Amino acid sequence: MDFKRHIAARVRAEGLTEEEIAAMLAAPPTSEMGDFALPCFRLAKTMRKAPALIAEQLAANYPADEIVSEVSAVNGYVNFKIDRAFWARQTVQKVLAERERYGASDEGKGKTVCIDYSSVNIAKPFHIGHLSTTVLGSALYKLHRFLGYTPVGINHLGDYGTQFGKLIVAYTRWGSAKLLEEGGLRALNELYVRFHAEAEKDESLNDEARAQFKKIEQGDPDAVALFEKFKELTLREVGKVYDLLDVHFDSWAGESFYNDKMQPVVDELREKGLLIESEGAQVVDLEQYGMPPCIILRSDGASLYATRDIAAACYRKQTYDFYKCLYVVAYQQNLHFRQVFKVLELMGKPWAKDLVHVAYGMVSLEDGAMSTRKGKVVYLEDVIAKCVEKALSIIAEKNPSLENKEEIAKTVGVGAVIFGALYNNKIKDITFSYDKVLNFEGETSCYVQYTCARAASVLAKGGNAASFEVGQVCPQEFELVKKLDEFPATLHDALEKYEPCFIARYAVDLAQLFNKFYFDCSILGAEEGRREFRLALTEATLIALGNALGLLGIGVPEKM
Repeated sequence: MDFKRHIAARVRAEGLTEEEIAAMLAAPPTSEMGDFALPCFRLAKTMRKAPALIAEQLAANYPADEIVSEVSAVNGYVNFKIDRAFWARQTVQKVLAERERYGASDEGKGKTVCIDYSSVNIAKPFHIGHLSTTVLGSALYKLHRFLGYTPVGINHLGDYGTQFGKLIVAYTRWGSAKLLEEGGLRALNELYVRFHAEAEKDESLNDEARAQFKKIEQGDPDAVALFEKFKELTLREVGKVYDLLDVHFDSWAGESFYNDKMQPVVDELREKGLLIESEGAQVVDLEQYGMPPCIILRSDGASLYATRDIAAACYRKQTYDFYKCLYVVAYQQNLHFRQVFKVLELMGKPWAKDLVHVAYGMVSLEDGAMSTRKGKVVYLEDVIAKCVEKALSIIAEKNPSLENKEEIAKTVGVGAVIFGALYNNKIKDITFSYDKVLNFEGETSCYVQYTCARAASVLAKGGNAASFEVGQVCPQEFELVKKLDEFPATLHDALEKYEPCFIARYAVDLAQLFNKFYFDCSILGAEEGRREFRLALTEATLIALGNALGLLGIGVPEKM
Protein backbone atom coordinates (compact mmCIF):
# COMPACT_ATOMS: atom_id res chain seq x y z
CA MET A 1 0.00 0.00 0.00
CA ASP A 2 1.21 3.54 -0.73
CA PHE A 3 1.17 4.89 2.83
CA LYS A 4 2.50 8.29 1.75
CA ARG A 5 -0.50 8.72 -0.56
CA HIS A 6 -2.88 7.62 2.18
CA ILE A 7 -1.45 10.11 4.68
CA ALA A 8 -1.22 12.96 2.15
CA ALA A 9 -4.90 12.55 1.22
CA ARG A 10 -5.93 13.10 4.86
CA VAL A 11 -3.61 15.93 5.89
CA ARG A 12 -5.28 19.34 5.88
CA ALA A 13 -2.43 21.69 4.89
CA GLU A 14 -3.14 25.07 3.26
CA GLY A 15 -1.50 25.82 -0.08
CA LEU A 16 -0.19 22.28 -0.73
CA THR A 17 -1.55 19.63 -3.09
CA GLU A 18 -1.80 15.98 -2.18
CA GLU A 19 1.15 15.24 -4.49
CA GLU A 20 3.31 17.89 -2.82
CA ILE A 21 2.53 16.58 0.65
CA ALA A 22 3.33 13.00 -0.40
CA ALA A 23 6.67 14.18 -1.82
CA MET A 24 7.54 15.95 1.46
CA LEU A 25 6.96 12.86 3.62
CA ALA A 26 10.20 11.17 4.66
CA ALA A 27 11.44 8.64 7.20
CA PRO A 28 12.20 10.10 10.67
CA PRO A 29 15.70 9.56 12.17
CA THR A 30 14.47 6.60 14.25
CA SER A 31 11.54 4.21 13.82
CA GLU A 32 10.50 4.92 17.43
CA MET A 33 9.51 8.44 16.33
CA GLY A 34 7.31 7.08 13.54
CA ASP A 35 7.41 5.70 10.03
CA PHE A 36 6.82 8.95 8.11
CA ALA A 37 7.43 12.58 9.02
CA LEU A 38 6.02 15.78 7.49
CA PRO A 39 8.22 18.88 7.96
CA CYS A 40 6.10 22.01 8.51
CA PHE A 41 8.70 24.75 7.95
CA ARG A 42 7.54 25.34 4.39
CA LEU A 43 4.03 26.06 5.65
CA ALA A 44 5.05 28.87 7.99
CA LYS A 45 4.66 31.53 5.30
CA THR A 46 1.22 30.47 4.02
CA MET A 47 -0.29 29.54 7.42
CA ARG A 48 1.40 32.47 9.22
CA LYS A 49 2.38 30.40 12.24
CA ALA A 50 5.51 28.88 13.73
CA PRO A 51 6.32 25.39 12.33
CA ALA A 52 5.87 23.83 15.80
CA LEU A 53 2.33 25.27 16.10
CA ILE A 54 1.46 24.13 12.56
CA ALA A 55 2.69 20.59 13.36
CA GLU A 56 0.51 20.49 16.48
CA GLN A 57 -2.52 21.72 14.52
CA LEU A 58 -2.07 19.19 11.70
CA ALA A 59 -1.55 16.35 14.18
CA ALA A 60 -4.69 17.31 16.13
CA ASN A 61 -6.80 17.55 12.96
CA TYR A 62 -5.64 14.28 11.39
CA PRO A 63 -8.66 11.92 11.24
CA ALA A 64 -8.10 8.60 13.03
CA ASP A 65 -8.22 5.37 11.00
CA GLU A 66 -7.16 1.72 11.18
CA ILE A 67 -3.99 2.38 9.13
CA VAL A 68 -2.27 5.22 11.02
CA SER A 69 -2.12 4.18 14.67
CA GLU A 70 -0.37 7.23 16.09
CA VAL A 71 0.17 10.89 15.08
CA SER A 72 2.45 13.22 17.04
CA ALA A 73 4.00 16.67 16.67
CA VAL A 74 7.70 17.04 17.50
CA ASN A 75 9.81 20.18 16.85
CA GLY A 76 7.97 21.30 13.72
CA TYR A 77 7.42 17.80 12.32
CA VAL A 78 4.26 15.69 12.22
CA ASN A 79 5.19 12.04 12.78
CA PHE A 80 2.92 9.24 11.59
CA LYS A 81 3.16 5.67 12.83
CA ILE A 82 1.52 2.95 10.74
CA ASP A 83 -0.38 0.20 12.53
CA ARG A 84 2.09 -2.69 12.65
CA ALA A 85 -0.45 -5.47 12.22
CA PHE A 86 -2.11 -3.74 9.26
CA TRP A 87 1.24 -3.13 7.53
CA ALA A 88 2.36 -6.71 8.10
CA ARG A 89 -0.90 -8.26 6.90
CA GLN A 90 -1.10 -6.07 3.77
CA THR A 91 2.53 -6.67 2.77
CA VAL A 92 2.72 -10.41 3.33
CA GLN A 93 -0.64 -11.03 1.65
CA LYS A 94 0.51 -9.03 -1.37
CA VAL A 95 3.78 -10.95 -1.73
CA LEU A 96 2.05 -14.33 -1.37
CA ALA A 97 -0.64 -13.35 -3.87
CA GLU A 98 1.72 -12.01 -6.54
CA ARG A 99 4.59 -14.49 -5.94
CA GLU A 100 7.06 -14.44 -8.89
CA ARG A 101 5.42 -11.21 -10.08
CA TYR A 102 5.93 -9.44 -6.76
CA GLY A 103 7.64 -6.14 -7.53
CA ALA A 104 6.60 -6.20 -11.19
CA SER A 105 4.63 -3.39 -12.78
CA ASP A 106 3.32 -2.14 -16.11
CA GLU A 107 4.95 1.29 -15.87
CA GLY A 108 6.80 0.66 -19.13
CA LYS A 109 3.84 -0.65 -21.11
CA GLY A 110 4.10 0.30 -24.77
CA LYS A 111 7.70 1.54 -24.45
CA THR A 112 10.59 -0.17 -26.21
CA VAL A 113 14.08 0.14 -24.74
CA CYS A 114 17.11 -0.90 -26.78
CA ILE A 115 20.02 -2.12 -24.65
CA ASP A 116 23.44 -2.49 -26.27
CA TYR A 117 25.63 -4.71 -24.06
CA SER A 118 28.42 -7.29 -24.02
CA SER A 119 29.45 -6.58 -27.64
CA VAL A 120 32.24 -9.13 -27.78
CA ASN A 121 34.88 -9.05 -30.50
CA ILE A 122 34.93 -11.78 -33.10
CA ALA A 123 37.99 -14.04 -32.87
CA LYS A 124 39.07 -12.52 -29.54
CA PRO A 125 38.70 -14.13 -26.12
CA PHE A 126 35.61 -13.57 -23.99
CA HIS A 127 37.60 -12.32 -21.01
CA ILE A 128 37.00 -10.97 -17.51
CA GLY A 129 36.89 -7.44 -18.93
CA HIS A 130 33.59 -8.30 -20.64
CA LEU A 131 31.98 -9.36 -17.36
CA SER A 132 30.51 -6.00 -16.28
CA THR A 133 28.93 -5.01 -19.60
CA THR A 134 27.49 -8.51 -20.00
CA VAL A 135 25.86 -8.97 -16.59
CA LEU A 136 24.98 -5.28 -16.12
CA GLY A 137 23.25 -5.17 -19.51
CA SER A 138 21.50 -8.47 -18.86
CA ALA A 139 20.21 -7.28 -15.46
CA LEU A 140 18.90 -4.06 -17.03
CA TYR A 141 17.22 -6.15 -19.73
CA LYS A 142 15.49 -8.37 -17.14
CA LEU A 143 14.54 -5.37 -14.98
CA HIS A 144 12.98 -3.44 -17.87
CA ARG A 145 10.97 -6.49 -18.90
CA PHE A 146 9.82 -7.03 -15.27
CA LEU A 147 8.57 -3.45 -15.13
CA GLY A 148 6.53 -3.72 -18.30
CA TYR A 149 8.91 -2.36 -20.93
CA THR A 150 9.72 -4.17 -24.17
CA PRO A 151 13.51 -4.55 -24.04
CA VAL A 152 15.60 -5.28 -27.14
CA GLY A 153 18.93 -6.83 -26.21
CA ILE A 154 21.60 -5.99 -28.79
CA ASN A 155 25.02 -7.63 -29.03
CA HIS A 156 26.87 -5.07 -31.18
CA LEU A 157 29.57 -7.52 -32.27
CA GLY A 158 33.05 -6.22 -33.01
CA ASP A 159 33.23 -7.85 -36.44
CA TYR A 160 34.83 -5.14 -38.53
CA GLY A 161 38.38 -3.80 -38.86
CA THR A 162 41.99 -4.51 -39.80
CA GLN A 163 42.33 -7.13 -37.03
CA PHE A 164 40.50 -9.57 -39.29
CA GLY A 165 43.11 -9.02 -41.97
CA LYS A 166 45.75 -9.77 -39.33
CA LEU A 167 43.99 -12.99 -38.38
CA ILE A 168 43.77 -14.12 -41.99
CA VAL A 169 47.50 -13.49 -42.46
CA ALA A 170 48.31 -15.34 -39.22
CA TYR A 171 45.99 -18.24 -40.06
CA THR A 172 47.28 -18.73 -43.59
CA ARG A 173 50.92 -18.58 -42.40
CA TRP A 174 50.84 -20.52 -39.14
CA GLY A 175 47.35 -21.97 -38.65
CA SER A 176 45.24 -24.86 -39.92
CA ALA A 177 41.71 -26.24 -39.73
CA LYS A 178 42.97 -28.90 -37.33
CA LEU A 179 44.48 -26.24 -35.03
CA LEU A 180 41.14 -24.43 -34.78
CA GLU A 181 39.19 -27.65 -34.36
CA GLU A 182 41.37 -28.72 -31.43
CA GLY A 183 42.20 -25.34 -29.87
CA GLY A 184 39.12 -23.29 -30.68
CA LEU A 185 39.04 -19.60 -29.86
CA ARG A 186 42.15 -19.83 -27.69
CA ALA A 187 44.18 -21.12 -30.62
CA LEU A 188 42.85 -18.28 -32.75
CA ASN A 189 43.88 -15.78 -30.08
CA GLU A 190 47.38 -17.30 -29.97
CA LEU A 191 47.63 -16.69 -33.72
CA TYR A 192 46.62 -13.05 -33.15
CA VAL A 193 49.28 -12.67 -30.45
CA ARG A 194 51.90 -14.27 -32.72
CA PHE A 195 51.01 -11.88 -35.55
CA HIS A 196 51.81 -8.85 -33.36
CA ALA A 197 55.06 -10.38 -32.19
CA GLU A 198 56.13 -11.13 -35.80
CA ALA A 199 54.92 -7.73 -37.09
CA GLU A 200 57.29 -5.99 -34.69
CA LYS A 201 60.12 -7.67 -36.61
CA ASP A 202 58.55 -7.46 -40.08
CA GLU A 203 56.47 -4.32 -40.77
CA SER A 204 55.30 -5.68 -44.15
CA LEU A 205 52.93 -8.01 -42.30
CA ASN A 206 50.77 -4.99 -41.41
CA ASP A 207 50.54 -4.03 -45.09
CA GLU A 208 49.55 -7.60 -45.89
CA ALA A 209 46.87 -7.48 -43.16
CA ARG A 210 45.39 -4.27 -44.55
CA ALA A 211 45.25 -5.85 -47.99
CA GLN A 212 43.44 -8.91 -46.60
CA PHE A 213 40.87 -6.76 -44.81
CA LYS A 214 40.29 -4.89 -48.08
CA LYS A 215 39.50 -8.25 -49.65
CA ILE A 216 36.84 -8.88 -46.97
CA GLU A 217 35.29 -5.48 -47.72
CA GLN A 218 35.31 -6.24 -51.45
CA GLY A 219 33.64 -9.63 -50.93
CA ASP A 220 36.57 -11.87 -51.90
CA PRO A 221 35.17 -15.43 -51.48
CA ASP A 222 38.25 -16.90 -49.75
CA ALA A 223 38.71 -13.98 -47.36
CA VAL A 224 34.99 -13.85 -46.52
CA ALA A 225 34.90 -17.63 -45.97
CA LEU A 226 37.72 -17.38 -43.42
CA PHE A 227 36.06 -14.40 -41.73
CA GLU A 228 32.77 -16.35 -41.44
CA LYS A 229 34.69 -19.35 -40.08
CA PHE A 230 36.21 -17.17 -37.33
CA LYS A 231 32.81 -15.64 -36.58
CA GLU A 232 31.02 -18.99 -36.33
CA LEU A 233 33.72 -20.36 -34.01
CA THR A 234 33.51 -17.27 -31.78
CA LEU A 235 29.73 -17.27 -31.47
CA ARG A 236 29.66 -20.99 -30.72
CA GLU A 237 32.15 -20.62 -27.87
CA VAL A 238 30.83 -17.38 -26.36
CA GLY A 239 27.34 -18.88 -26.55
CA LYS A 240 28.36 -21.40 -23.88
CA VAL A 241 29.33 -18.56 -21.52
CA TYR A 242 26.11 -16.67 -22.24
CA ASP A 243 24.11 -19.80 -21.41
CA LEU A 244 25.96 -20.17 -18.10
CA LEU A 245 25.25 -16.54 -17.20
CA ASP A 246 21.59 -16.68 -18.35
CA VAL A 247 22.29 -13.88 -20.85
CA HIS A 248 20.24 -13.52 -24.03
CA PHE A 249 20.02 -11.18 -27.02
CA ASP A 250 17.38 -10.25 -29.57
CA SER A 251 19.85 -8.88 -32.12
CA TRP A 252 23.41 -9.86 -33.06
CA ALA A 253 23.84 -7.04 -35.59
CA GLY A 254 27.52 -6.14 -35.35
CA GLU A 255 29.60 -3.35 -36.84
CA SER A 256 29.74 -4.95 -40.29
CA PHE A 257 25.92 -4.88 -40.45
CA TYR A 258 26.10 -1.10 -40.82
CA ASN A 259 28.51 -1.05 -43.77
CA ASP A 260 25.80 -0.12 -46.25
CA LYS A 261 24.08 2.24 -43.77
CA MET A 262 26.94 4.66 -43.22
CA GLN A 263 26.90 6.48 -46.57
CA PRO A 264 23.40 7.95 -46.01
CA VAL A 265 24.66 9.32 -42.67
CA VAL A 266 27.70 10.89 -44.36
CA ASP A 267 25.45 12.35 -47.07
CA GLU A 268 23.05 13.82 -44.50
CA LEU A 269 25.89 15.37 -42.50
CA ARG A 270 27.24 16.92 -45.69
CA GLU A 271 23.82 18.20 -46.80
CA LYS A 272 23.28 19.86 -43.41
CA GLY A 273 26.64 21.58 -43.60
CA LEU A 274 28.01 19.74 -40.58
CA LEU A 275 30.99 18.07 -42.28
CA ILE A 276 34.21 20.02 -42.64
CA GLU A 277 37.65 18.95 -43.79
CA SER A 278 40.46 18.79 -41.25
CA GLU A 279 43.89 17.50 -42.28
CA GLY A 280 42.26 15.49 -45.05
CA ALA A 281 39.67 13.91 -42.74
CA GLN A 282 35.92 14.68 -42.69
CA VAL A 283 34.88 15.83 -39.21
CA VAL A 284 32.07 17.52 -37.28
CA ASP A 285 33.45 20.48 -35.34
CA LEU A 286 32.40 20.27 -31.67
CA GLU A 287 34.76 22.88 -30.22
CA GLN A 288 31.94 25.17 -29.03
CA TYR A 289 30.59 22.22 -26.99
CA GLY A 290 33.93 21.65 -25.26
CA MET A 291 34.84 18.55 -27.27
CA PRO A 292 37.41 17.71 -29.93
CA PRO A 293 36.08 17.17 -33.48
CA CYS A 294 34.14 13.96 -34.16
CA ILE A 295 35.93 12.23 -37.03
CA ILE A 296 33.44 10.73 -39.51
CA LEU A 297 35.84 9.69 -42.31
CA ARG A 298 39.60 9.35 -42.11
CA SER A 299 41.82 10.93 -44.75
CA ASP A 300 41.83 7.61 -46.66
CA GLY A 301 38.00 7.59 -46.69
CA ALA A 302 37.68 4.84 -44.05
CA SER A 303 34.86 5.01 -41.50
CA LEU A 304 35.34 4.94 -37.73
CA TYR A 305 33.47 3.76 -34.64
CA ALA A 306 31.59 7.06 -34.50
CA THR A 307 30.36 6.68 -38.10
CA ARG A 308 29.04 3.21 -37.39
CA ASP A 309 27.48 4.19 -34.03
CA ILE A 310 25.63 7.11 -35.63
CA ALA A 311 24.36 4.80 -38.40
CA ALA A 312 23.40 2.18 -35.76
CA ALA A 313 21.44 4.72 -33.69
CA CYS A 314 19.49 5.84 -36.77
CA TYR A 315 18.77 2.23 -37.72
CA ARG A 316 17.59 1.36 -34.20
CA LYS A 317 15.25 4.33 -34.03
CA GLN A 318 13.81 3.47 -37.43
CA THR A 319 13.49 -0.24 -36.65
CA TYR A 320 12.38 -0.24 -33.01
CA ASP A 321 11.13 3.34 -32.43
CA PHE A 322 12.74 3.14 -29.01
CA TYR A 323 11.71 5.11 -25.93
CA LYS A 324 15.33 4.91 -24.75
CA CYS A 325 18.49 3.41 -26.20
CA LEU A 326 21.09 2.38 -23.62
CA TYR A 327 24.78 1.77 -24.31
CA VAL A 328 26.36 -0.33 -21.56
CA VAL A 329 29.98 0.54 -22.27
CA ALA A 330 32.99 1.30 -20.03
CA TYR A 331 33.60 4.85 -18.84
CA GLN A 332 36.70 5.15 -21.08
CA GLN A 333 34.23 5.77 -23.90
CA ASN A 334 32.56 8.76 -22.20
CA LEU A 335 33.90 11.24 -24.76
CA HIS A 336 33.03 9.00 -27.70
CA PHE A 337 29.35 8.83 -26.71
CA ARG A 338 29.14 12.51 -25.85
CA GLN A 339 30.40 13.22 -29.38
CA VAL A 340 28.06 10.74 -31.07
CA PHE A 341 25.00 12.00 -29.16
CA LYS A 342 25.88 15.62 -29.90
CA VAL A 343 26.35 14.93 -33.64
CA LEU A 344 22.91 13.28 -33.76
CA GLU A 345 21.43 16.27 -31.95
CA LEU A 346 23.06 18.63 -34.47
CA MET A 347 21.61 16.49 -37.27
CA GLY A 348 18.19 17.46 -35.91
CA LYS A 349 17.28 14.09 -34.41
CA PRO A 350 14.84 14.93 -31.57
CA TRP A 351 15.38 11.44 -30.13
CA ALA A 352 19.09 12.12 -29.48
CA LYS A 353 18.01 13.07 -25.93
CA ASP A 354 16.83 9.46 -25.45
CA LEU A 355 20.30 7.97 -25.93
CA VAL A 356 21.98 7.01 -22.65
CA HIS A 357 25.56 5.94 -22.02
CA VAL A 358 25.42 3.57 -19.02
CA ALA A 359 29.08 3.83 -18.06
CA TYR A 360 30.75 1.33 -15.75
CA GLY A 361 34.16 0.75 -14.18
CA MET A 362 36.76 -1.82 -15.12
CA VAL A 363 37.13 -5.36 -13.79
CA SER A 364 40.54 -6.85 -13.13
CA LEU A 365 41.90 -9.77 -11.16
CA GLU A 366 44.15 -9.27 -8.16
CA ASP A 367 47.26 -9.90 -10.27
CA GLY A 368 46.70 -6.94 -12.59
CA ALA A 369 45.60 -5.79 -16.05
CA MET A 370 45.29 -7.61 -19.36
CA SER A 371 46.38 -7.18 -22.97
CA THR A 372 44.91 -9.19 -25.86
CA ARG A 373 47.79 -8.28 -28.15
CA LYS A 374 50.40 -9.51 -25.69
CA GLY A 375 48.43 -12.62 -24.84
CA LYS A 376 47.84 -11.69 -21.19
CA VAL A 377 44.15 -12.41 -20.86
CA VAL A 378 41.93 -14.11 -18.31
CA TYR A 379 39.11 -16.03 -19.96
CA LEU A 380 35.72 -15.46 -18.33
CA GLU A 381 34.98 -19.15 -18.82
CA ASP A 382 38.01 -19.97 -16.65
CA VAL A 383 36.90 -17.53 -13.93
CA ILE A 384 33.45 -19.15 -13.84
CA ALA A 385 34.93 -22.67 -13.80
CA LYS A 386 37.23 -21.78 -10.91
CA CYS A 387 34.33 -20.29 -8.90
CA VAL A 388 32.22 -23.41 -9.51
CA GLU A 389 35.13 -25.63 -8.47
CA LYS A 390 35.72 -23.64 -5.28
CA ALA A 391 31.99 -23.64 -4.49
CA LEU A 392 31.92 -27.43 -4.88
CA SER A 393 34.82 -27.88 -2.45
CA ILE A 394 33.13 -25.60 0.13
CA ILE A 395 29.77 -27.42 -0.21
CA ALA A 396 31.47 -30.85 0.00
CA GLU A 397 33.17 -29.76 3.22
CA LYS A 398 30.10 -28.17 4.85
CA ASN A 399 27.43 -30.64 3.66
CA PRO A 400 29.05 -33.81 2.25
CA SER A 401 25.75 -35.74 2.08
CA LEU A 402 24.00 -33.09 -0.04
CA GLU A 403 22.45 -34.45 -3.25
CA ASN A 404 23.18 -32.82 -6.64
CA LYS A 405 26.28 -31.10 -5.26
CA GLU A 406 27.68 -30.42 -8.74
CA GLU A 407 24.51 -28.70 -9.96
CA ILE A 408 24.21 -26.63 -6.78
CA ALA A 409 27.91 -25.67 -6.98
CA LYS A 410 27.31 -24.48 -10.54
CA THR A 411 24.40 -22.28 -9.39
CA VAL A 412 26.48 -20.92 -6.50
CA GLY A 413 29.68 -20.40 -8.51
CA VAL A 414 28.00 -18.68 -11.46
CA GLY A 415 25.94 -16.54 -9.08
CA ALA A 416 29.11 -15.49 -7.25
CA VAL A 417 30.67 -14.23 -10.50
CA ILE A 418 27.56 -12.22 -11.47
CA PHE A 419 26.95 -10.80 -7.99
CA GLY A 420 30.62 -9.85 -7.61
CA ALA A 421 30.28 -7.60 -10.67
CA LEU A 422 26.90 -6.12 -9.69
CA TYR A 423 27.12 -5.46 -5.95
CA ASN A 424 28.98 -2.14 -6.17
CA ASN A 425 27.90 1.03 -7.97
CA LYS A 426 28.48 0.42 -11.66
CA ILE A 427 31.00 3.24 -12.10
CA LYS A 428 33.46 1.78 -9.58
CA ASP A 429 36.45 -0.25 -10.73
CA ILE A 430 36.35 -3.81 -9.41
CA THR A 431 39.20 -6.07 -8.34
CA PHE A 432 37.73 -9.55 -8.58
CA SER A 433 38.58 -11.84 -5.65
CA TYR A 434 37.57 -15.52 -5.61
CA ASP A 435 37.66 -15.70 -1.81
CA LYS A 436 35.56 -12.57 -1.42
CA VAL A 437 32.77 -13.52 -3.84
CA LEU A 438 32.49 -17.03 -2.36
CA ASN A 439 32.25 -15.90 1.26
CA PHE A 440 29.10 -17.47 2.74
CA GLU A 441 29.00 -14.91 5.54
CA GLY A 442 29.71 -11.69 3.63
CA GLU A 443 27.78 -9.41 1.31
CA THR A 444 27.64 -12.02 -1.43
CA SER A 445 25.18 -14.05 -3.47
CA CYS A 446 26.36 -17.16 -1.57
CA TYR A 447 25.07 -15.60 1.65
CA VAL A 448 21.74 -14.72 0.03
CA GLN A 449 21.41 -18.18 -1.57
CA TYR A 450 22.20 -19.84 1.77
CA THR A 451 19.49 -17.71 3.38
CA CYS A 452 17.04 -18.89 0.70
CA ALA A 453 17.98 -22.50 1.44
CA ARG A 454 17.43 -21.85 5.16
CA ALA A 455 13.95 -20.37 4.49
CA ALA A 456 13.10 -23.29 2.18
CA SER A 457 14.15 -25.74 4.89
CA VAL A 458 11.85 -24.04 7.42
CA LEU A 459 8.95 -24.24 4.98
CA ALA A 460 9.70 -27.89 4.19
CA LYS A 461 9.36 -28.69 7.89
CA GLY A 462 6.53 -26.33 8.79
CA GLY A 463 4.56 -26.20 5.56
CA ASN A 464 3.22 -23.12 3.82
CA ALA A 465 0.71 -21.09 5.79
CA ALA A 466 -2.55 -21.25 3.82
CA SER A 467 -4.01 -18.52 6.02
CA PHE A 468 -2.73 -16.44 8.90
CA GLU A 469 -3.78 -13.78 11.36
CA VAL A 470 -1.55 -10.97 12.57
CA GLY A 471 -1.59 -10.00 16.22
CA GLN A 472 1.18 -8.11 17.95
CA VAL A 473 4.18 -7.65 15.65
CA CYS A 474 7.61 -7.87 17.27
CA PRO A 475 10.50 -5.59 16.11
CA GLN A 476 12.29 -8.36 14.14
CA GLU A 477 9.09 -9.21 12.27
CA PHE A 478 8.32 -5.59 11.56
CA GLU A 479 11.78 -4.75 10.19
CA LEU A 480 11.44 -7.71 7.82
CA VAL A 481 7.95 -6.58 6.76
CA LYS A 482 9.18 -3.04 6.06
CA LYS A 483 12.05 -4.33 3.93
CA LEU A 484 9.67 -6.60 1.97
CA ASP A 485 7.45 -3.59 1.34
CA GLU A 486 10.41 -1.66 -0.11
CA PHE A 487 11.04 -4.11 -2.97
CA PRO A 488 8.86 -2.47 -5.67
CA ALA A 489 10.30 0.98 -4.92
CA THR A 490 13.83 -0.46 -4.98
CA LEU A 491 13.25 -1.86 -8.47
CA HIS A 492 11.89 1.48 -9.68
CA ASP A 493 14.97 3.30 -8.32
CA ALA A 494 17.31 0.70 -9.84
CA LEU A 495 15.75 1.20 -13.26
CA GLU A 496 15.63 4.99 -13.00
CA LYS A 497 19.35 5.18 -12.17
CA TYR A 498 20.42 2.11 -14.21
CA GLU A 499 21.87 0.61 -11.01
CA PRO A 500 21.27 -3.13 -10.49
CA CYS A 501 23.48 -2.80 -7.40
CA PHE A 502 20.36 -1.47 -5.63
CA ILE A 503 18.76 -4.90 -6.12
CA ALA A 504 21.90 -6.76 -5.03
CA ARG A 505 22.19 -4.69 -1.86
CA TYR A 506 18.47 -5.06 -1.18
CA ALA A 507 18.87 -8.85 -1.34
CA VAL A 508 21.73 -8.78 1.19
CA ASP A 509 19.82 -6.44 3.52
CA LEU A 510 16.68 -8.61 3.35
CA ALA A 511 18.74 -11.76 3.96
CA GLN A 512 20.39 -10.18 7.02
CA LEU A 513 17.01 -9.15 8.46
CA PHE A 514 15.60 -12.63 7.87
CA ASN A 515 18.55 -14.27 9.61
CA LYS A 516 18.12 -11.97 12.59
CA PHE A 517 14.41 -12.89 12.67
CA TYR A 518 15.31 -16.60 12.29
CA PHE A 519 17.72 -16.59 15.23
CA ASP A 520 15.75 -14.26 17.54
CA CYS A 521 12.23 -15.59 16.94
CA SER A 522 11.06 -19.17 17.07
CA ILE A 523 9.20 -20.00 13.86
CA LEU A 524 8.26 -23.68 14.05
CA GLY A 525 8.04 -23.57 17.86
CA ALA A 526 5.87 -20.45 18.04
CA GLU A 527 2.40 -20.63 19.54
CA GLU A 528 -0.55 -21.30 17.25
CA GLY A 529 -1.57 -18.18 15.33
CA ARG A 530 1.88 -16.59 15.49
CA ARG A 531 3.43 -19.71 13.95
CA GLU A 532 1.29 -19.37 10.80
CA PHE A 533 2.20 -15.70 10.43
CA ARG A 534 5.91 -16.43 10.81
CA LEU A 535 5.72 -19.19 8.22
CA ALA A 536 3.94 -16.80 5.86
CA LEU A 537 6.61 -14.18 6.53
CA THR A 538 9.32 -16.76 5.78
CA GLU A 539 7.65 -17.70 2.50
CA ALA A 540 7.25 -14.04 1.52
CA THR A 541 10.96 -13.47 2.19
CA LEU A 542 11.93 -16.45 0.05
CA ILE A 543 9.77 -15.13 -2.80
CA ALA A 544 11.28 -11.62 -2.64
CA LEU A 545 14.85 -12.95 -2.44
CA GLY A 546 14.20 -15.27 -5.39
CA ASN A 547 12.77 -12.40 -7.45
CA ALA A 548 15.73 -10.15 -6.61
CA LEU A 549 18.32 -12.78 -7.51
CA GLY A 550 16.39 -13.75 -10.65
CA LEU A 551 16.53 -10.17 -11.93
CA LEU A 552 20.32 -10.33 -11.59
CA GLY A 553 20.44 -13.63 -13.47
CA ILE A 554 21.21 -15.73 -10.37
CA GLY A 555 19.54 -19.03 -9.48
CA VAL A 556 18.20 -20.11 -6.09
CA PRO A 557 19.09 -23.64 -4.87
CA GLU A 558 16.55 -25.26 -2.56
CA LYS A 559 19.32 -26.85 -0.47
CA MET A 560 22.94 -25.98 0.20
